[in-house]
Amino acid sequence: MNILIENHETQEYLTEAGIWSKKPLEGKRFANSRTAFRTAKQEAIGKFNIVAFIPTTEQFVNLNHGRGTRAAAETGEL
Repeated sequence: MNILIENHETQEYLTEAGIWSKKPLEGKRFANSRTAFRTAKQEAIGKFNIVAFIPTTEQFVNLNHGRGTRAAAETGEL
């Protein structure tokens, strides 16, 4: 199981290089959801999801959600 940060708006995953990818297997893997959440809160994104991705079945499990450093006005969400 891989714990990933998903951009809620684009459904892309944060990679090790700090870019976003549509492919969950390219996403940066976190040791636990708490570490992923803290990292996501620092990203310049609006809403995000912390998800567990199970590669063998290609299933996602939502673990948590929140908002990064990008302001709600920038995302069109007030």
